[in-house]
Amino acid sequence: MTGEMNIPPLQQTTATTTRAQAFSGELLKLLTPLEGLISAGQTARAEVLSLKQADQAFQMLLKLTLDSGRQTTVQTTSNQPLAQGSSLLVTQPSAGNLAVSVQQAIASSVATLTRIDTAQLPAGTLLQGKVLTSQALPQLPGQPAVFRSMVSLLNTALSGSTLTIDSPQPLRIDTLLSAQVQDGQTLKFVPLSSRQEQLAVTQQLVSQQSRQGSLDGLLKLLQNLAPSEQTSSGLRAAVDKLLAGLPDVHQLSTPKGLALALASSGAFLESKLLSGQNPALAPDMKGDLLKLIGQLTPGLPTSTNLGAIIASNTLAQAMPSFLRNALGMLGQVSAKPSPTGFPLPERLLQSAEGEDDLEHLLRLAAAAVSRLQSHQLSSLEQTGVTADGRLMSTWQLEIPMRNLQDIVPLQLKFQREDAPAKEQPKERREEHEPKQQLWRVELAFAMEPLGPLQIQAHLIKGSLSGQLWAERPYTASLIESNLAGLRDRLLAAGLNVGDLDCHLGTPPQGPQTCLEQRWVDETA
Repeated sequence: MTGEMNIPPLQQTTATTTRAQAFSGELLKLLTPLEGLISAGQTARAEVLSLKQADQAFQMLLKLTLDSGRQTTVQTTSNQPLAQGSSLLVTQPSAGNLAVSVQQAIASSVATLTRIDTAQLPAGTLLQGKVLTSQALPQLPGQPAVFRSMVSLLNTALSGSTLTIDSPQPLRIDTLLSAQVQDGQTLKFVPLSSRQEQLAVTQQLVSQQSRQGSLDGLLKLLQNLAPSEQTSSGLRAAVDKLLAGLPDVHQLSTPKGLALALASSGAFLESKLLSGQNPALAPDMKGDLLKLIGQLTPGLPTSTNLGAIIASNTLAQAMPSFLRNALGMLGQVSAKPSPTGFPLPERLLQSAEGEDDLEHLLRLAAAAVSRLQSHQLSSLEQTGVTADGRLMSTWQLEIPMRNLQDIVPLQLKFQREDAPAKEQPKERREEHEPKQQLWRVELAFAMEPLGPLQIQAHLIKGSLSGQLWAERPYTASLIESNLAGLRDRLLAAGLNVGDLDCHLGTPPQGPQTCLEQRWVDETA
């Protein structure tokens, strides 16, 4: 979201009265009906302890203080939100409802702000808060849509206060918001820095990688899964669908087959769901693994600790929120950590003592989901704007590939580097010419009898250069003797070929080892 956000222009002295009249007579529905909570003809004081939006309704936790002095807490829902700390007088017309007779907005206890004191927070002050609610206001004919939100402030002397703001776009609930004070009634939205988001991703990636396991360990076990009383028809169907979606070497050797395998790798499951696609219509590695976990769960003994096995390994529900929930620790981290190494190392999980077959299979499936998510998080970690203004986009993923009877995990990383806008000549930008892009591709796999192989290549303006590494001397010698043939095939495909080299061993690790070609035309 971009643009300005306005604080509704209500005078502090009249805001209480205005909202009290609008809210008077409102019925609060008790989530758990209670008969005789408040005696007939009596009133009770209520304080809003917490506020949470659920669709178009608002859930509030109230602390009631009865005439006798007894206090209790109740959960209610309402069509209108009330800020934390609001003080009310309520009666009980029925067992399932409370009626608000008077809204007492006591200035000393209510933190709802209708303007900003610029003497306390001068123009330019950065406010950070968490979005509690978001409502679309009635739209007037010919007027743009307006959305009203309540934001709990997290910094400055107003920390803990609730700010009511109007914005031209809805604010996503539970997200962190940064805004700069313009004047007493206006805030300017400020995006959270990419560095903050990357730090949050890195923190999650560290814990995620400790739970991941290699894909081939699970897939080989599924290939040899024998029918038994524990394997239901639904489980067998989930296994068959997962194995049937694995591509072979022939498929990956064609552009169409490779594109299909990339789309089905599980790296794009969340984006498919967000765009409204049905992932069940096409194979998807991550989606199929989650279905497998769903089929495994009912067959396990009740003593199995599913929380430790599943909840610690799946991030599908947590991914949209964790990126912005690390605000408290961001200021404690001084330097951006180095990107995660590529490729991810092999990690096999052994069966634990006393663990039955299905329980071990469930652990392997959860670890496989974690491995795919480790690739996704690594992609996020390596995506952003570099110090010199270049936009770096990264897609890292893993495709289990059939090679005869074997399953070979193929790890891939694609990086696209866009030239800074300032390096694009003005006259060329006006001609709408596409920006220069530098593409890097890295592959890592181990296939018998060649052994482990890694490939790094970069492509810019139709010119390709690459480096190959083999850990076995025989394989390195074999590749070296065939580099001329590879060059001829690349030339026949219409590429200009630069350096092609093969090395014995593995690529050196570290930030200084990346291919350093940038935006210089070698043929100029």
